[in-house]
Formats: sequence, C-alpha cells, structure tokens
Amino acid sequence: QVQLVESGGGLVQPGGSLRLSCAASGTIVSIEAMGWYRQAPGKQRELVAVITSGGSTNYADSVKGRFTISRDNAMNTVYLQMNGLKPGDTAVYYCNAVREDRYHYWGQGTQVTVSS
Repeated sequence: QVQLVESGGGLVQPGGSLRLSCAASGTIVSIEAMGWYRQAPGKQRELVAVITSGGSTNYADSVKGRFTISRDNAMNTVYLQMNGLKPGDTAVYYCNAVREDRYHYWGQGTQVTVSS
C-alpha cells in the first residue's frame, strides 16, 4: 500500500505561483511513476504532469512552459511548481502514483484557485 498526502494549494492571483507537494509513504519501491492530475467543476479529471522513477517527464500541452514537476531521488516526495497561473488552472489537484502492475494510488486532493 502507498499513501499520498498533498499540500500547497490555495488562492493566488493570475500570473502568480504556487508549489504543490506530495509526500508518499508505504511500499514506495513498487512505484514506477508519480504525477499530478486536476479536475475542474463539471470537467473530467485530466493529467497535468508525470515523472517516472527514471526521471522522464511529460506535461499536458496547456501547462508546458509554466509548470515543472520534480521529485526527490527516493520518490518519497513529488513537487509541482506552477508559474504563470491562469484562471483556467483552477481545479482540485490530485497526486497520483502508479505501481509496477499499473495500479493507481490517489491523494485526497488540494484546491488551487486562481482569481483576482
């Protein structure tokens, strides 16, 4: 089992920055990738960014050049640095971890609101 705990959400003005953190505990050695998804009201959950245990990253087109995903070497903590935030980035952000057998773990979510 893996437990994921997010932190760092909040209210920010357009153009501002936030950094989300996701702390993983449990059977971390089985994790192949970790990432962030988001879900806005009335919309489906979508992938924001992912990082593999080998360090490869992938981003949604809508956040490329503005968001950066990173992790510590032990894959204990994953970060999402969000710069140039837009109102369209408003959503609940969920931390995700993928096990070797493709099973997905989820965090409880953290609210990000971009508004003036």
